[in-house]
Amino acid sequence: MLRKIFIRKSIQALVDEAAQKRHTFSRSLGALNLTAIGIGAIIGTGLFVLTGQVAAEHAGPGILFSFLIAGMISAFAALCYAEFAALIPISGSAYSYAYVTMGEFVAWVLGWGMTMQYLLSACTVSVAWSGYFNSLLADFGLSIHPLLASAPFAYHTQLGWSVTGAWINFPAMCIIAVMGLLISTGIKAAASFNNIMVVLKLAVVVLFIGCGVAYIKADNLVPLVPVNTGVFGEFGWSGILRGAGMLFFAFIGFDALSTLTQETKNPQKDMPRGMLGSLSICTFVYLIFAVVLLGLVSYTKLGVPDPIALAVNALGSQFVWLRLFVKVAILAGFTSVIMVMMLGQSRIFYTMAHDGLLPAKMGKIKDKTHVPLFTTVLITILGIIVAGLFPVGILANLVSMATLMTFAIVCFAVLILRYKQPNLHRPFKTPFMPWIPLLGGVCCVGQMMLFPLVTWIQMLSWLALGCVVYFTYSIKRSKVQLQQKKHS
Repeated sequence: MLRKIFIRKSIQALVDEAAQKRHTFSRSLGALNLTAIGIGAIIGTGLFVLTGQVAAEHAGPGILFSFLIAGMISAFAALCYAEFAALIPISGSAYSYAYVTMGEFVAWVLGWGMTMQYLLSACTVSVAWSGYFNSLLADFGLSIHPLLASAPFAYHTQLGWSVTGAWINFPAMCIIAVMGLLISTGIKAAASFNNIMVVLKLAVVVLFIGCGVAYIKADNLVPLVPVNTGVFGEFGWSGILRGAGMLFFAFIGFDALSTLTQETKNPQKDMPRGMLGSLSICTFVYLIFAVVLLGLVSYTKLGVPDPIALAVNALGSQFVWLRLFVKVAILAGFTSVIMVMMLGQSRIFYTMAHDGLLPAKMGKIKDKTHVPLFTTVLITILGIIVAGLFPVGILANLVSMATLMTFAIVCFAVLILRYKQPNLHRPFKTPFMPWIPLLGGVCCVGQMMLFPLVTWIQMLSWLALGCVVYFTYSIKRSKVQLQQKKHS
């Protein structure tokens, strides 16, 4: 049984798969498109919401170190992703990388975890989008009835589930539906829309920084590392480390680029440039943005749903006009994140279906649009249901943990493949072997250990459900397993 579940695919088989015309997407993305998509996926909730929350509850001005730690570990993972993406030009991302190095069962667990990572991330951001959309409407004297703008269910860590009295979160459902429709039209339309969103939100971020830098109060940034309260994770260096773990939610996105390998003109060169370029730009923006935000408002006041509004108010009445632009930028940021997460999820399902681990219908591509249409529609429907009914905002830590697990496995997979097949032609090589992947993997596992017990229980429960699906359905229909039986 162990030999059976840890059966591996060959790299050559994956390369041949990608080369076959019937498996090929429309190759229309270049390095600039990929960088823009990466920025579109990364800059969103992490910048506009989590920055204030992490500063207020865990790190204070030390959030700068939290961003650096999270960005550094993400960079380790990005270098490993880049090596695999250039070596294996297929849309399965970390799932496919695990398949060729650690075997089918590990690949399935990773693919199942990435489903939670991408889909729940899109739904979480859609709920935040709904809140800011209502706020923007209120500025124009309009509103959506509260019964149609909130989840009917709520969850409290101590009290459990309860009913809110609301009917449905209609705006969150709508943005999921619109993004699903856009993705269904093809990768070119999705990439063009994302470019517009990226330009819009970066322009407003630069505007906020430019207006706010002259009003920074140095006293708000002192002490840089607030004294720990005596509780692990509440300020001090433990708070900085806890904050870095939470901020991984802010760096989710560059890994979604690897799901677009089959839609890239020159994946060997463009994919590493897109991943590392988008991550570098976003880390720099995060740091500058955090300095201005915490310089304008004391970190003790930032534990609110809209910390950016507080900062704009601190600029004075002459900058009231900036509030509208900031809300538009936030909506643009959330919209691009939702789109890229759904895009990545559809490609993961497509690849898993092609391997026989999911129903074959999910692996079919529409000839006209070069899109896995059934899979896209399915993801859209699931997203609409979850975003409309459930308080998915509480699952941000779970998404971060799933991301860390994925990063860790990719880092260790690079090490394994370098050891087992050292002579492979690698168009891009992770530098400073074996230290970069080793540090990346160990740091990701270390960050996972800092999450609370409830997050671990949620994660293990989801993976246990995935194991049930694998052993009752997927293992019996796996193409690799069937080929093995045929040859034996």
